[in-house]
Amino acid sequence: MPFVTAADGTQIFYKDWGTGRPVVFSHGWPLTADAWDPQLQLMADNGFRAIAHDRRGGGRSGQTWEGNDLDTYADDLASLIQTLDLRDIVLVGHSTGGGEVARYIGRHGTDRVAKAVLLSAIPPLMLKSASNPDGLPMEVFDGIREGVAKDRSQFYEDLSETFYGANREGSDVSQGTKDAFWLWSMSVGIKGAYDCVKAFSETDTTEDLKKFDIPTLIAHGDDDQIVPIVAAGEKSSKIVKGSTYKVYPGAPHGLAMVPKFAEQFNADLLDFARG
Repeated sequence: MPFVTAADGTQIFYKDWGTGRPVVFSHGWPLTADAWDPQLQLMADNGFRAIAHDRRGGGRSGQTWEGNDLDTYADDLASLIQTLDLRDIVLVGHSTGGGEVARYIGRHGTDRVAKAVLLSAIPPLMLKSASNPDGLPMEVFDGIREGVAKDRSQFYEDLSETFYGANREGSDVSQGTKDAFWLWSMSVGIKGAYDCVKAFSETDTTEDLKKFDIPTLIAHGDDDQIVPIVAAGEKSSKIVKGSTYKVYPGAPHGLAMVPKFAEQFNADLLDFARG
């Protein structure tokens, strides 16, 4: 299996499919690169080089005790990009992966990046505060930590319902999709999964977003039960100058794997990458 070595020696697994302009995907919590397989195949089938890595702490990457934070995730992404000498990249981040993309640009700039896509992404800040009243209260994230610590297997089964909007009337989410969510989540070590809750909920990426100087697509479902659109996509679209803001009516957090929404997102992604 292919790996790159991060700055601290951690082995980061990645997939590398197709040839052409690189499209690099960063996945959400608590998943792995496998969650991007349909989009990886789509881009590789259409003349792009599609790449996705397992974030440290889970999947086939090293499960480190330290470094489960957005700065390190962004630096791991930089190690991948630099080791493969990728340029003219389309960077795509879902959920926590969107925070990783934002922090990468904040820390490493856009010399190698041509475009960015933030899908159902956590920026600018998920945690509710006096200056961020649309965020979620700390009790929500404490509940996530409790679920991971006490019975993560059952917690992930329950989480798949809201993640994909399977609890909504008319949902076409299959049991197989929910099973895949559980399988990927259980491959993430408990330490990495637990620490990442703080990373995705308390890290403010406002200043990172201000450094975006490339075409950016910000896409979000207006029925996202995990990352509220008013605190995330809506605010990010106002911070990133010149960004294109796409709202998917009725779409859940994991819309890229839900048939009724994935087709449109895939078409939008391909059009944006080609444009």
